[in-house]
Amino acid sequence: MKSLLNYIADTLDTNIVNYQRVSGGDISTNYVIEAIHNRFFLKVNSNQAAYAMFLAESDGLQAIADTQAIATPKVYQCQAYKEGAFLLLEYIESKIPSSQDFENLGNQLAALHQATTSAFGWHQDNFIGSLPQNNQRHNNWATFYIEERLLPQLQLAQSKQLLPATSFPDKEKMYAVCNPLFKSCNPSLLHGDLWSGNFLIKTDGTPYLIDPAVYYGHDEVDIAMSQLFGGFNTTFYQSYQKHFPLSEYSGARIELYQLYYLLVHLNLFGSSYYKSVQSILSNYF
Repeated sequence: MKSLLNYIADTLDTNIVNYQRVSGGDISTNYVIEAIHNRFFLKVNSNQAAYAMFLAESDGLQAIADTQAIATPKVYQCQAYKEGAFLLLEYIESKIPSSQDFENLGNQLAALHQATTSAFGWHQDNFIGSLPQNNQRHNNWATFYIEERLLPQLQLAQSKQLLPATSFPDKEKMYAVCNPLFKSCNPSLLHGDLWSGNFLIKTDGTPYLIDPAVYYGHDEVDIAMSQLFGGFNTTFYQSYQKHFPLSEYSGARIELYQLYYLLVHLNLFGSSYYKSVQSILSNYF
């Protein structure tokens, strides 16, 4: 660790006076680094895919920042290092969100979702957690969601013997269900992994998004993930829905979008997520 800190200090032309390991995240080891005039957040990972993961994270943070809709931490360095890689970010001193903070977060997430383009997907594949996330562009949302989201995770779960063949849905049935539900969906720039651990409220009240898995998809995908594990209050949803009101199909779509994240958790963390996955599969397919 000291050799890495010395390397960072040399490249930033600063002196590091202290560092502390901090909790958060299941993939990388995280530190807060104190320099003479600044503090940084350091993520270190020894996995072979770490550099690609951190590059994708940097790309996503910049894409969100470029919209000027909501803040993200500044990226100082993203480099391969020894067997893995590190990502050095601006440190955000955060606080417990107030109701006003959640209102601001809802409004700013809606502003992010107003960033649009002509197709669903992204200019490169990236990651959801430590798993690859396919982003080949499609003009049709149902096609994108089935081919680039559900099928890869279903196939991975089956290959890991976490999902029996009898649970694997028929592809034609998936299209028959999704096509009418998704027909009016338009591309929005998504955070892509919006659980409560992936936003911060700075001490001055500014909302920040961290750890994105960005692509252009339907806006309700971020809402679906935010609802899956809790941590967002009603003020957040009320402010967001002033810009993106729910429709008669929203409930079903949100469940189908949660299926993707539950499959990801099944593949990352094992069989404890099987019942939740199976419940949605049985309800819709």
